[in-house]
Amino acid sequence: MALQILYQMDFVELPAQKAIDLFCAHFASEDLDCEFISRLVEGVLSHKEKIDQIVSDLSERWRINRMCTTDRNIIRLAAFEIIYCPDIPPKVSISEAVEIGKRFGTEESGAFINGILHALLTYPSEETVEATR
Repeated sequence: MALQILYQMDFVELPAQKAIDLFCAHFASEDLDCEFISRLVEGVLSHKEKIDQIVSDLSERWRINRMCTTDRNIIRLAAFEIIYCPDIPPKVSISEAVEIGKRFGTEESGAFINGILHALLTYPSEETVEATR
C-alpha cells in the first residue's frame, strides 16, 4: 500500500499526508494499517535524497531516475526499512521487496531488487552499518 502511494506521488504532486489520507479513505478496511503506511511513506520521503544517493552508488549501470517506477519505489521502501527501522529485520525487508517486485514489477524486478538490497547490507556508510547490526 505504501508502494501504491509512492508510485502515485511520482506522477501527481501531492503532500504526503494528503496522499496517505486519500488512500486510506478510499481503501478503508480492518487490515489497513494507516499508521504504518504513513511511517513508511513519510520516512521514505524525508530520507529520499540520501536513499537515492545510496541506491545510485549501488546500481552500477542504472541511475535512479531511469529505473522502472515500481522497482525504484520498492527499493526506496526496503532501503528505508533497512537503514532507518531497526525494528524490522533487514532479511524481512529484502524478502518482502523481492516478492512485491515479482508481483508488480517486470520479469527481472525480483533479481534486480534483490541485488541492490543485498549490496546495501554491506554499503560502507555510518547509517547503514548501524542499521544492519
